[in-house]
Amino acid sequence: MGLFEKFLSGINKTRENFLGRLDDLFSRFKKVDEELFDELEEILITSDIGVATSQKIVESVKEKSIKKKEPEQIKQIFIDEIRTILEENNSDFILQFPCVILVIGVNGTGKTTSIGKLANMFKNQNKKVMLAAADTFRAAAIDQLEVWAKKINVPMIKHKENADPGAVIFDAVHSAKAHKTDILICDTAGRLHNKINLMNELKKIFKIINEEYPQAHLEVFISIDATTGQNGLQQVKLFNEATNITGIILTKLDSTAKGGIVIPIADELKIPVRYVGIGEKIDDIEEFDAKVFAQALFSK
Repeated sequence: MGLFEKFLSGINKTRENFLGRLDDLFSRFKKVDEELFDELEEILITSDIGVATSQKIVESVKEKSIKKKEPEQIKQIFIDEIRTILEENNSDFILQFPCVILVIGVNGTGKTTSIGKLANMFKNQNKKVMLAAADTFRAAAIDQLEVWAKKINVPMIKHKENADPGAVIFDAVHSAKAHKTDILICDTAGRLHNKINLMNELKKIFKIINEEYPQAHLEVFISIDATTGQNGLQQVKLFNEATNITGIILTKLDSTAKGGIVIPIADELKIPVRYVGIGEKIDDIEEFDAKVFAQALFSK
């Protein structure tokens, strides 16, 4: 399948829910009035687009449709508005090598699985990949990452459970340099219960990378579970207070009707979605393309 077909399949639940309600709305109304806009806003809010972004979209659509009298005309203005939000906040993305990717996010978001999928994707692109198990507070996290490393046959740096994450990163960057690795992917920071500890841990990790591997290009990706909707948005905001997030990995997009979360992420956070998980297979991860996503979202 091409990217459009993959997105079309991956966001099927979201598209059916979203488009179905929009089609019903615009077919019921015979004229453009305030009630139509109120119902449109309600659809947006209950599609996990959030209050702030929903109100912003509706106000913009109102302004652009003052002289429009047919509901179908409003529908097209609305679709164009969504497309603009998605495309304006998603720049072209090219990884620079050598690269260190820190993957953060709460446990249960598909963080470790995403790392495995990314490692497999990069390896298939003929890149030398290494993994680092710096989420040391759960033995299960280390074990799970090791399963992925063995499955796709890439090296992995690990210490024992409860070891210093900074020490893992120190060993990993030195090993990555010695083996001329293109991409080092680090599983880190799987908790939010103590933001001060999180900030301190990440500061230490950044310091080690900057001092020991200054030639590496650093990316900080946060893993967000699309099925959690607005909760995912709050997680990004909290983690972004602790570090400068450069991109989002949106997981489980195929399992939810809440794929509308992509829109407030683009509008409110201005942090680009870089990769999306659209299935359970090892190769069910794709680079996010806002234009193609928008086409798939509004495709019949």
